[in-house]
Amino acid sequence: MTFTIKGSHFAAVLITAVIGIWMYYGDIEIGGQGAEANDTKPIAERNLETSNDLFKVSYAVLNPKNRSRKVTLRGRTKEDAIVPVRAETNGVLEQRLVNRGDFVEKDQLVCIIARGARVSSLESAKARLSQMEADYAANQKLIKKGFATDARLRQIRFDLNAAKAQVKLAELELSYTEIKANAAGVVQDPIAEPGDVLAQGGACITLVDRDPMFFTGQLSETDINQVSTGMKAEVTLVTGIKTTGTITYIAPSTDPQTRTFLTDIRLDKAQQNIQGGLTASASIELAETSAFRISPSWLSLAENGDLGVKIIDAEDKVKFTPVKILSQTKNGFWIEGLNAGDRVITMGQEYVISGEQVDPVLDTRIISGVQG
Repeated sequence: MTFTIKGSHFAAVLITAVIGIWMYYGDIEIGGQGAEANDTKPIAERNLETSNDLFKVSYAVLNPKNRSRKVTLRGRTKEDAIVPVRAETNGVLEQRLVNRGDFVEKDQLVCIIARGARVSSLESAKARLSQMEADYAANQKLIKKGFATDARLRQIRFDLNAAKAQVKLAELELSYTEIKANAAGVVQDPIAEPGDVLAQGGACITLVDRDPMFFTGQLSETDINQVSTGMKAEVTLVTGIKTTGTITYIAPSTDPQTRTFLTDIRLDKAQQNIQGGLTASASIELAETSAFRISPSWLSLAENGDLGVKIIDAEDKVKFTPVKILSQTKNGFWIEGLNAGDRVITMGQEYVISGEQVDPVLDTRIISGVQG
């Protein structure tokens, strides 16, 4: 049985063959004429060239700048001490010579306890002393005449010394009825009222010692190695008052709740218009440091979680460099960890990895290290 090939079938086979040859070579001779030398290259060759193109990234050349830095603490003012003025003997408070809000000097008389029997005790002790002194003088004369013994004189001398001691004790007990301030300060509660019975050690008044005044705040653990006692600080109160001070104390360990260090700043001047417990802030000026200013969008995260930027080395290869953020401003981040002249990738860093070679293009939008 003989099969004949129709013309339409032959044409279809021919067209298919031509398309296959064109897809492989990219051109075909038509009418005996080949492709010109500057015609488009074959598709397979163009795809191979495209696969060898380097990824383009934008970069900026960074140089360090000197910058001043301040550490800011939040806290409050506090008095140097709250001092209770205590009674050294018991008795009824007869007079209180000062009131709340009064300023009291050190050793100023502030309270008087009723003397009561203390005056009589002193008079009795003095009379006893006079008697002993007379006996002692008389026995000295008798010894000279041979009518008294040395043993008798020693006993009288012992009694005489005891009488002197009793007088001093009675005088001291009487002096305790006058209570004097053991520090300078302003009177505040708690205070006793006339007629109250004060026990020995009971408070007659309470003084707030405001000379000097202090600022107390919390120092961040990230700043602990940059701040030390003796450094100066500027303190601004919520009332608007500004003053200066000196760091006198930094706690040796952190507060477990806040992870901060308690810090005291002694204000340079005692001011009557500064009260304790006022909200305040302290600014501590640090030495100038060299740092780089970058845009936050340039930062990347390494696989281990380190924060850094991607730079381009001399061979145009990507390198991840960890950095430390020093501060954040409206114009960008100040960081350290780079070297002068480093080429930091500003666009495209999320699409390249360390060790990859790239096609770097200078980012003309960058002004002074950050995006304009």
